[in-house]
Amino acid sequence: MSKEYLVRDFMTSPAASIPHHATLLDAALAFRRTNFRHLPVVDGGRVVGVISSHDVQRLAPSLLTKISPDEYNKVFENTPLAGVMTRNPATVTPTTPLRDAATWMNQKKVGCLPVVLNDQLVGIITVIDMLDVLLQFLNVAQVSPVEGR
Repeated sequence: MSKEYLVRDFMTSPAASIPHHATLLDAALAFRRTNFRHLPVVDGGRVVGVISSHDVQRLAPSLLTKISPDEYNKVFENTPLAGVMTRNPATVTPTTPLRDAATWMNQKKVGCLPVVLNDQLVGIITVIDMLDVLLQFLNVAQVSPVEGR
């Protein structure tokens, strides 16, 4: 029987997060600072939403319109995350089987799952984490033709 891999073995912990009272500007700055693509939105450590860098790009006003730089900035400064985040995202626990997390992410086409324990954010598992797992397994599985004889 093969080993059952768990989310805790591959998640990023601690997870970067952003408070629920933050603005779109706060999220844009956090993405730039961290180079992450997903941020759980928390209220007292409890996950209440998720925002992605793609969401921020999608919500930005088009530079092709006749919008002044000041108006452009005001959109970011005055847009609360609570109004644009994905609310009540699916979550997993550290002991969720990795296969279940990957299946959920694939079926629902989501890029991340916050990892919670006792209602508190303890990590995050992302598509990139899943690709790292795949690469690890592929590298272990590779056997040169000479070694395989």
